[in-house]
Amino acid sequence: MNLTEVSSNSDEKAFIKVHILINEKDPNWIRPLDKDVQMVFDPKQNKYLQNGEAIRWILRDDSGRLIGRIAAFVNKRYKNKGDQFPVGGFGFFDCIEDQESANLLFDTAKAWLIQRGMQAMDGPINFGDRDKWWGVLTEGFHPPKYNMNFNPPYYQMLFEEYGFKTFYNQICWSLSVASNSHQLDPKFYEAHKKFHGNPDFKAVHIKKNQLSKFADALSIVYNKAWAKHEGNKELSPQQALKLLNSVKPVLDEKLIWFVYHKNEPVVMWLNLPDINQIIKHLGGQFGLWAKLKFYLIKTLGKNRSFVGLAFGIVPEFQGSGLDYYMIVEAEKVIKSTRSYKNLELYWQGDFNPKILNISKNLGSKKSRNLITYRYLFDRNMPFERHPILG
Repeated sequence: MNLTEVSSNSDEKAFIKVHILINEKDPNWIRPLDKDVQMVFDPKQNKYLQNGEAIRWILRDDSGRLIGRIAAFVNKRYKNKGDQFPVGGFGFFDCIEDQESANLLFDTAKAWLIQRGMQAMDGPINFGDRDKWWGVLTEGFHPPKYNMNFNPPYYQMLFEEYGFKTFYNQICWSLSVASNSHQLDPKFYEAHKKFHGNPDFKAVHIKKNQLSKFADALSIVYNKAWAKHEGNKELSPQQALKLLNSVKPVLDEKLIWFVYHKNEPVVMWLNLPDINQIIKHLGGQFGLWAKLKFYLIKTLGKNRSFVGLAFGIVPEFQGSGLDYYMIVEAEKVIKSTRSYKNLELYWQGDFNPKILNISKNLGSKKSRNLITYRYLFDRNMPFERHPILG
């Protein structure tokens, strides 16, 4: 076998091609946009490279056939709750069904991370935000959502035979939202009655012409609800606005909701249309013609699916039912004005029982499972899973 570091344009194309070769025979696979993968390793586009380091390799057999790839990361901002030692990451792993080939890729990433002082490696993860390229798919091998990992079922064996252990499961949920096919649990409507008509509480969906206002709200709720969990950093209003502007071309105003208490934002629910239903027609490209095609399909077609990306409620209102009130308000608007038939809630860690209970109470069903694995370099060190969030 021949392992090569990615150092040229042709190597970068080969890095992309490995993923295609491994998955192209699966009818459920959707090819990611090349640019979305390449930007992870572009210092001009990935802010994490300012204080971190990334490297990529491609693997060929003796005949020159592409058979694998992997990337490794050192990210000073990467930290999980409970970590007491430095942890590196790896991702964009693809490999033929051959343990020896997989072991060589894992060994290469491990050696590189050890040289940089890491004591463990997590993967497959992204060199950046957790809503992209995270985890090994182990259940639910149907078409992936945008920037979601997809792989053959044998990957789980390759990881576990090497010695990786499950650090946490990433659970996705699916829910029908067709107007006549689904009703929320009665407890949602009971909670809704508690707040409906009370002038102190107001549920609203965002407006594209007021993104700055809603960016402030997103920043406030996120920082109170999530910034202290999972090693997350606080989200500034400027960062929140940049995030909303980045999705503005595909944003549906009636899919992003906030609840205000006396004009202070206290609950958020962020959803986006499932744009992978369009991207699957683009063959990984996003040049001028592909953008035109994207626009035409988006404008003239009907998207039947949307994706739940983030949910948060500030601590003082957790357990109050205010989140249920918001969901009922959103349900009325979405069912009456939109053509969506299905909602998939993006992955939720099995270390977060509160958010999992909300998903179960919605009446949703488990749609897929991904695993974030951890490998301790000191094989005598006791392994601990991600701690449960209180």
